[in-house]
Formats: sequence, C-alpha cells, structure tokens
Amino acid sequence: MVAFGKKLKERQIEEWQGYYINYKLMKKKVKQYAQQIQVGAQDRRHVLKDFSRMLDTQIEKIVLFLLEQQGLLASRIAKLGEQHEALQQQPDISQISELREAYRAVGRDLLKLLFFVEINAIGLRKILKKFDKRFGYRFTDYYVKTRANHPYSQLQQVFKHVGVGAVVGAISRNLGDLQERQGSYLSIYDQPALPLQDPVIDSIKAAVDRLTHSTNFLHFLAQHALIMQEELPIAIEEHVDDQKYHFMSLLLNLANTFLYMVNTYIVVPTADNYSMSLGAASTVCGVVIGAMAVAQVFSSVYFSAWSNKSYYKPLIFSSIVLFVGNTMYALAYDLDSIAVLLLGRLLCGFGSARAVNRRYISDCVPLKIRMQASAGFVSASALGMACGPALAGLLQTNFKIYKITFNEDTLPGWVMAIGWLLYLVWLCILFKEPPHEIEESNNQQGSNAEPEENDAIEKGLAQPLLLSSEDKQEEEDGDQDNDVSEEAPEESRGPATSIGSAYRLLTPSVKVQLLIYFMLKYVMEILLSESSVVTTYYFSWSTSKVAIFLACLGLTVLPVNIVVGSYISNMFEDRQILLASEIVCLIGILLSFNIIIPYSVPQYVCSGLIMFVSAEVLEGVNLALLSRVMSSRLSRGTYNGGLLSTEAGTIARVIADGTITLVGYLGESKLLNLTLLPSLLICISSVIATFFTYNSLY
Repeated sequence: MVAFGKKLKERQIEEWQGYYINYKLMKKKVKQYAQQIQVGAQDRRHVLKDFSRMLDTQIEKIVLFLLEQQGLLASRIAKLGEQHEALQQQPDISQISELREAYRAVGRDLLKLLFFVEINAIGLRKILKKFDKRFGYRFTDYYVKTRANHPYSQLQQVFKHVGVGAVVGAISRNLGDLQERQGSYLSIYDQPALPLQDPVIDSIKAAVDRLTHSTNFLHFLAQHALIMQEELPIAIEEHVDDQKYHFMSLLLNLANTFLYMVNTYIVVPTADNYSMSLGAASTVCGVVIGAMAVAQVFSSVYFSAWSNKSYYKPLIFSSIVLFVGNTMYALAYDLDSIAVLLLGRLLCGFGSARAVNRRYISDCVPLKIRMQASAGFVSASALGMACGPALAGLLQTNFKIYKITFNEDTLPGWVMAIGWLLYLVWLCILFKEPPHEIEESNNQQGSNAEPEENDAIEKGLAQPLLLSSEDKQEEEDGDQDNDVSEEAPEESRGPATSIGSAYRLLTPSVKVQLLIYFMLKYVMEILLSESSVVTTYYFSWSTSKVAIFLACLGLTVLPVNIVVGSYISNMFEDRQILLASEIVCLIGILLSFNIIIPYSVPQYVCSGLIMFVSAEVLEGVNLALLSRVMSSRLSRGTYNGGLLSTEAGTIARVIADGTITLVGYLGESKLLNLTLLPSLLICISSVIATFFTYNSLY
C-alpha cells in the first residue's frame, strides 16, 4: 500500500505543486526534534515554538495562494457578468449556451481549488497527529484553539472555506438565471428548497461539505453503516465497473438487512411467555433472544471471509439457514422442547449476513450513490427494528392446522419462515453475482470502508515524551521520509490476517471507541430484552402494549438521526456530541432504577426513551469517530474495522442477554436494578475513558 506522503504527491495539481503543504519536510522536522530532545539539544518549549512557527508559515503559504486564486475566479465571474448583462438586453440562444458553459468552466476551476484546500487540510491534520503521537503532547488541541479562534485566523481559511461561499453563490445564481425557466422570474434565492440541478454545482457542494466537515442526514446515516469514503479527494470520480453494480442486487441486500432485523426483534414481546409455556422461567427470554447474538459472533467472521469470493452463495446459505431456524422456533411449541426453541434461534444467528450486505455496498456500489446506499442500509435496519415488535403485536390469535399450533408465540417463527422462503425465491431469480477481482484490487475501495486518514494515529496522550526505540524504529520503517521508497513491506502495510493481528493494531483511541460501542449495545439490549418481563411484573402490560412500546422506540431512530445529522452535527464537534450523549445515557440509566416506590409507567417510559435515544445518537457519532481514528490496515480484508465493531456489539448483546437470565434466578423483583447496575458501571467507565482520550478524537 502506498503511504500518505507519496499519495499526497500523486494527487497534487502539477502547476500548483509549490503551494501545497510540505508534508515531507515537516515529517523530517518531527524526527529531527525527537533526536535533538533525546540528546538534550532542545527543550520542550523551543520545540513547540519552532513547530508552531513552521505550521504558521505553511498555512500562510496555502492561504495566500488560495486568496490569489479566489481573486482570479472573482475577476473571471465579473467579466462574465458583463456579458450576462449585455445578453439580457439582446438575448441570443447560442451566446447564452456559451456563457453557461463559461460559468461551468469557472466552477470546474473552483472545484480544483477546493480539492487543493482539502488535500492541504488533510495533510495538516495528519502532521499534527504525527507530532502528538511522537511526543505525547496535546499540541493539536492547543494549536487549533489558539489559531482558529483568533480574529486574524488563517486556519479558518483552510478549514472553513471563508470566501469560497461567495464564489459558489455567484456561479449558482448566474447558472440559474441562464437556465430556461419557462416564463418564471424566480431566482435561486426565491426557491431555496429547489436547488439548481447542475453536475458542476453538485460536485462543488459535495467538496465544500467535505472540507467543512459538515454533514447531512444521508452522510450521518452512512456513518452508522461504517461504510465511508476514501480519505484523499480526487478531481476525477472513480467509477465502479457497471458490470459490478446491479440495482436489484443492492435492493436484495437491503431487504436481507431489513428481514434480519425484523427476525431479531419480532420475538422480544413474546419470548417470556413462550419460555414459560415450555416450562422454563420467564427470564429465560434473555437466552432465547440472545441465542441469535451468540451465533452471530461466529457467523460474522465466516460471512466476512466468504464475501471475498462471492456475494450470492452467502446470501443463499443465509436464507436457507434462517428458514430452517424460524421453522424450528415455531415447531418448538408443539414439540414442547426448549432445546428446539434455542437451537432454532441459534440457527437464525448463524444466518446473519450483515457482513455481506456491508461488503456488497462497499465493493459494488458506485461512489456517487454509495452514501445513499449506506443510508439505506441503516434505514432498513431501523425500520426492521421497529417493524419486528409491531408485527408481533398484530399476531394475537390462536388456532390449529393439522395439530400444528399457531398462536402469538409461534406465529413470529412461521411468519419469518415464510418471509425468508419468499426472499430465497426472489434472490434466486433476480440476484446478479458481480465479477470478483483479485482481493487486493477489490479492497482498494476500502471494505467496510473506514477512511485511510489515520496511518499515523496517536497511541494516546499518556505516553512517555519519546517512543521506545522499538516503537520508533517501527514507525520509521512504516513511514519513510523518502517518497521514492514510501511503500512499506507488504506484511507491515497489508490488512490484518487474524483477530489477534487486528487487535494489535488498535490504539487507545480505537479501544475507547469500541468500549463505547460495547456500552451502548449493552444498554440497548438490556432495555429491549427485559422490557416484556419488567413491564409485566410492574405494570401488568399485555403483549400488545409491550409491542407498541418497543415499536415506538424503534420509530425514533430515523427522526433522531435527521435532527442530529442535519443540525446538531453542524453546530458541534463529533467528540462533543459523543461525550454529551454518554452523559445523557448515564442520566437515563440512573433514572431507570427502581428506588421510588411505587415504580411508575412515566418513570420507566421516559427513562427508557432517554437511554434509547442517547444510545442511538451515540452510535452514529461513535462510528464516525471510529472510522477516523482506526488504522487504514483495518479498512480492508476479512478482519476489518467493520467486523471488529460488529463483534464488540454482538458480544455486548450476548453478555446482556445472559445477565438477564442469570439475574432472573434471584427473582423478578430484583431483575431491573441488578441488570441496570452493570450498565451503570460500564457507562461510567466509558465516560472516564472518553475524558482521557478526548484530545485525540480530532
């Protein structure tokens, strides 16, 4: 794999090479500082002052060139404006077409300028992280705060595109005026909800969004799926081969995701009653619900490996296993066997093909619609999560056909078995297997697609002033100064080949994000899985009421993501939202404890809503940060970052469901408080860990 310095050089616009950040020089300086400190030739204060001065000089060079180019673009727009004014007096169709194309040419040059700024912004972030990693300082936080908040800030020009918006607006307005509007005299300012449909303008807006780190609803949902884009921008869009993309195959992957989430949660409202009807305690519902998660721990690995060779065969296998598993789940009632019930749920877990669904989107969907596809993946999951309990609430009937019982306990199994059978037929008829290339070639797009922005991730702030000689040598071997030899050996730059090697690539920042992901999945699983038992014990709720409660929780997912993705994430940094969400989740857990007697419905519903919503917000922000701080070596191969996060969440669900069953033996009266206690401790631990790594989450 090509290291960042060489990739940066390859992506530079040739005629502007002298104005880019000198990443190679600054990298050498960082190593030089380390050697000087080691022999006592420099002190900390001098190093910080000298490095700050160098950064200021580099940013000033970039900004002055940016302002010069903006002036040239503004001058061109002004001249075109004179022509536009003349055409309004004497319209000429051919000249209008030429003028429109001239404005588009200015737009394409502006797009080049935005790519220039974005590459420099990425280089700046990486050299700051490299400095923090080498010395263990919190220099990044200091430098950004002191420069960004200064009234004469040049850093704002790099990260906030000051002035570019005016150029974008001028191009958009004039293109809009030149566009045929069939007698309408409204401008783009009169119809802000109907933006100008022009490919150049769309590309510019996308580049501006990336540059400012602002996000929209689709982008925020895409982060939930952990299917992100490549780190460095390119002026020419990279297209996935048309032979690889097939809309119906994508739709089938999204349908698989939806059905699996329905399958997971459709049994939650009735699992306690089903367990009791088979002679077990109601709290065995924890094992019944969690059996799927136990199997998913293993299925995620083999499905991730299988997707290197095929997408069609894993989906076929998944559908067959889920059909058999749900049939066994339904038949357990007439067989009067809790073992058959649990085996059926285990088989359902072994059919989890979410790793294949993610991989298909990452490898086979064109870049221009990959964000929409990723958002569709998350939306399908959220919709399935809401539809599962809602569907269970509708299956309130009881009858027999040929000695086979159909009631509220068995119907979820029968409905899902029929659903997977129909899906299997649909899959066999319409799915198109894309051509598989060499695995390395496939993975260039980044499977499960964490960005490659973090080859030089900081290993935490609590490090010695200098790295050990072994660590130092390892970094030097993997990140050479000489651009000619910047490709590291394949074994040191290739993807992880085992869970162990993947774990060794985890830095403290990544471990904390995985801990947070573990915590939020644990909290959500405790809330959802024990809801039927708790509400029956305290409030005597029926299955229908439990189903409505769980469906309402599921339906909050998309509205919450709209608010966070469209508004909150544009107002605050991701790390600020992360910490705030953790604290709100902690408050929700505290409010859920049964301390005030009698325990009331408003207390349970409100505290549960706080826990669930804060965990949902936390998940999106957590995965966004995880994609930034994770090594690029974990963006490819079988043991990738997506698999690690999935395993962390699945293990959390297994432990949560096991906790419910174990605590249930102490009595239902103690179930709520004793299951919330581990949630409280894990949440407090994650908050503390976030404080320790807060400055590295940039």
